[in-house]
Amino acid sequence: MSPFLASGNGSVKETSIIIQRDVAERGIMEPIEKKRTEGILIKDTGFVSRFFQGLMIGAVAFSFASCSTIDPREVEAELPETAPAVKVTSFTEALPRLGLMTEIYSTDLLRIQSNPVGDVTGAAASTGSEIPRDITEMIKTTLNSMGGNVLFIPYDPAFIQNQQVTGYSNFEDKVIPEVVLSGGITEFDRGLVTQGENLDASLEAEIKSLPGDFLPSKNVGLRYGDEAKAGLARITLDFNMLDFQTLAGIPKINAVNTMEVLKGVAGKELGISLFGQTFGFKGTSKKVQGRHHAVRLLVELSMIQIVGKYLAVPYWRLLGEDAIPDSTVTDALARAYASQTEADVTKMVQQWLFIYGHDVPLTGELDEKTKTALEAVDEDFDSSDSKISSDTFVQVYVNIPISYEAGARQQEMVALLNAQEPANEVVSDPTEAVPATESAPEVAGQEQPTPGPVDSGEASTSASVDATPAAPQPSAQPTLAQQNPVPEAAPAAAAPVAKKVPAKSKEVEKQVAQKPTYVAGPKRTGIGKFLSEEEW
Repeated sequence: MSPFLASGNGSVKETSIIIQRDVAERGIMEPIEKKRTEGILIKDTGFVSRFFQGLMIGAVAFSFASCSTIDPREVEAELPETAPAVKVTSFTEALPRLGLMTEIYSTDLLRIQSNPVGDVTGAAASTGSEIPRDITEMIKTTLNSMGGNVLFIPYDPAFIQNQQVTGYSNFEDKVIPEVVLSGGITEFDRGLVTQGENLDASLEAEIKSLPGDFLPSKNVGLRYGDEAKAGLARITLDFNMLDFQTLAGIPKINAVNTMEVLKGVAGKELGISLFGQTFGFKGTSKKVQGRHHAVRLLVELSMIQIVGKYLAVPYWRLLGEDAIPDSTVTDALARAYASQTEADVTKMVQQWLFIYGHDVPLTGELDEKTKTALEAVDEDFDSSDSKISSDTFVQVYVNIPISYEAGARQQEMVALLNAQEPANEVVSDPTEAVPATESAPEVAGQEQPTPGPVDSGEASTSASVDATPAAPQPSAQPTLAQQNPVPEAAPAAAAPVAKKVPAKSKEVEKQVAQKPTYVAGPKRTGIGKFLSEEEW
């Protein structure tokens, strides 16, 4: 037995060292290390190969499993279903509020009609109806949405003519317009500004440690792209208000509004490249602001403006906090203030303060109660002043609340004013004005009829009233209140009174004893009472 075998663990170590040295001395150590290194490389190469083979097999299997979804012949576009909805714009709520404003400010009934209004630029035809050709229906809907004291009367001569032929209506009770609208789309400028921008970034690297025989490329890369382009166009609408009787334009009652519309295209792209194979994502989006919708907005804004100007109400309060007061209305208020006495101005302001909710006396005197209310409404008002300034006059008028409560206060104020005013004189007993034993005076230019039997007391009443001088009317209020006109009785031949007429006749009360109706603030006809129609 060899000695190193019997020497224990220490002998074994010593022996292995001897063997390594022996191998090294024999020149075989270097080949062993080389073989070990090559074995490792061969083993790693087999792992990468099996990995990519498995990946390709999995991709092919997945493709066959989902062939029904990637088959080009099975492509189908998906369209989401939407329910019909009410058209809502930025001015949908402002339109009925303008009608409520006309009631609170007690404007006269505005009977308005519109001419056919459309595109006068010719762009609707040349651009394939990019803008509407006719906007008359938009105007009809807008005016009819206001309500209040705004009454829209359509213009349709063909319909009226056809109805006359059929005999369905005699058109005797039809409402006659007071004013007429004219206008159109006067500008449509396309391509005013065109801007574009893009971003393109890429990153690429090469993995040299990969074998060159197995993969088509050793490169990996990442690419990102972003592109956008936008264009600007402008649409402008013009409207004018004409007097229906004269067909002449009403000065300063017009509206010119413009709006910019945009269209843009945007696209993004993300791509990844792995060993010669590329895949990624790409998307594009194109948006165009609706030209027809923009025209509707312009129509609604223009109708609010032109009606508000004509009725002299602060319509800009309905357009947002950043809206600018209209000088046409404020100038009319300043001129109305300048044409009145201090008592007249005070009484007008007291009526407006009553609508605010302050129970001030409607006497035309600037008492302490009125001053206290003015301080609450206008912080710039000085209670030491002996009269109301023009600025306070305008400030109080412009800021009258627009609510149903204010409308109720306005009706209450009308009742109070009517109660304060003496009623028109009523001929309760026509026999007192025309004695039964005397014949009524002849009407100039007419023959006196032959006396004859009277069929009814109503006929005698009518004849007596016609012959009686008109009862004196109460003096007009110094406020912006307006009195309903009393219809004048048609001249008729007077007949002798054969018998006593009833004391109170409904016809007499209807024709003669109408009480005046008072309004709260400046309006078209209200300002016209202080300023003539020509001055307005």
